[in-house]
This record gives sequence, structure tokens and C-alpha cells, in this order.
Amino acid sequence: VQLQAFGGGLVQAGGSLRLSCAPSFTTRAMGWFRQAPGKEREFVATINWRNIITLYKDSVKGRFTISRDNARNTVYLQMNSLKPEDTAIYFCAAGRSGDSGRSRYEYNYWGQGTLVTVSS
Repeated sequence: VQLQAFGGGLVQAGGSLRLSCAPSFTTRAMGWFRQAPGKEREFVATINWRNIITLYKDSVKGRFTISRDNARNTVYLQMNSLKPEDTAIYFCAAGRSGDSGRSRYEYNYWGQGTLVTVSS
């Protein structure tokens, strides 16, 4: 199964973007990760399969919101108050279980990524 992330683009600092990812796995956690040039892929946010538990990278708390619509098999990442340091390729991923956490090794299906560029 190939996940596909959508919604990236160029935005000024302080702006917003909403990323989408489909198809999501209704019985698995879904996560967002990002990778900036020259850096390791890092955790951004995850949501469990019951749409109850969410976890966030500390630097995005209060600015990003992960959500999912299991009827549409889609997971979203609403990104507000974007900063230049948020610039990266954003990947969605399906967890190995319904309650996967922050480690990339807890995810075994990955999308191709969508580029988010935040200008200062």
C-alpha cells in the first residue's frame, strides 16, 4: 500500500498549511514525520486508531494539530504559525499497531512525502 501525502507548498512565516494523507489505516495509528535537508527524519505527530490519543513533537505543540477521518481513510496535519525551521519534507506513515508512538521504527508503511517550505 502506498500512502500519499498532499498539501505541501511555499508559505510565509506565520502562515498555515493543511497536509492530507491517504489512504489511512483505520485500525492503526497514523503519524507524521519530517526530514529537513541534511538532517535525520524526525517525529512530528501521531494519532491512535481510535482518534483519542495524540502525541506531538514539543516544538510543534500548540501550532500543529493532527486529526483523522476514518470514514474517508484520511489523516490530516493542520499547521499554523509556521516557522522557517518547519521547512522539510513531510511524510505520513502507518503504525505497526493502533497505538504507535514517536519512534520511526514503530511505523512500517510510508508515503512519498510532500515539501513544506516556510520563508522568513
